[in-house]
Amino acid sequence: MFLKQRTTGKLIEVLSQQDLFNPMHGTIIGRYHAGEELQEPERFDKTDLVFTSDEPMPKCWTDVHYRDAAVFHYYKKAS
Repeated sequence: MFLKQRTTGKLIEVLSQQDLFNPMHGTIIGRYHAGEELQEPERFDKTDLVFTSDEPMPKCWTDVHYRDAAVFHYYKKAS
């Protein structure tokens, strides 16, 4: 999977998709996709990555508390 680094516009090949999908992990392992030679793997901050179409990543990949409001509303209603 490829993402784009927001600040530079460079393509990043994601090497650790489990880190990408886990909101508890703030970084992913990836490498720049440039040139003919494979680049060395690096850590990239998920807040600096977007899809190649410039769309942001889903909140469920980046925010541990993305469902807190819905859960709070459900339990408040059930009580």
